Amino acid sequence: MEEYQAQMKALSEKLLGIMFKSLGLAQDDIKWLHSKTNHHPPQVVLQLNSYPACPDPAHAMGLAPHTDSSLITLLHQSSNATGLQISGDGGNLWIPVNPIPGALTVNVGDLMHIATNGQFKTALHRAVVNRTRHRVSMAYFYGTPQEVKISPPMKLVDVDHPLLYQPVTWKEYLDAKGKYFNRALEFIKCEALFIADRCRQL
Repeated sequence: MEEYQAQMKALSEKLLGIMFKSLGLAQDDIKWLHSKTNHHPPQVVLQLNSYPACPDPAHAMGLAPHTDSSLITLLHQSSNATGLQISGDGGNLWIPVNPIPGALTVNVGDLMHIATNGQFKTALHRAVVNRTRHRVSMAYFYGTPQEVKISPPMKLVDVDHPLLYQPVTWKEYLDAKGKYFNRALEFIKCEALFIADRCRQL
């Protein structure tokens, strides 16, 4: 487990570097990502999941629809059964993500959605149980250092892309997610946007 987590950490940091670079961001724009001090290490979680076979999957819940709160999630799923599904239109259409032997699935999380001003969008997904096969998965969640506030760099903000979110730490965001669940991103919208959205709903 320790060796697996070490490799997932290195891979996560490499992938994040590539993703931020693809948006034209330099290391100075995301200094928190490159912090190597013991005072501000990234927060990571390894979650092991077991989904026993169920003869009537319609009456069993694997994992309810949700988005990950992390920057990114690296998922290894057993190759003998499909269970992961991603939403194509906000939860009305579910598309299976079939496992590929030797490959990982990468989910964009809420913090990445915030940090990129919505350019990398968080992925709504769920897990369903299989009728005849036991499924296991290992989800490695890579997040920000505990005290670091995440907000979109100004390089990603212009007339066509207004600033969407207020600065927030992962803990603050988890508190909002615990209260508002999948509406947490709406809760931390910049005040002007939040007010405008509320006015449109009235």
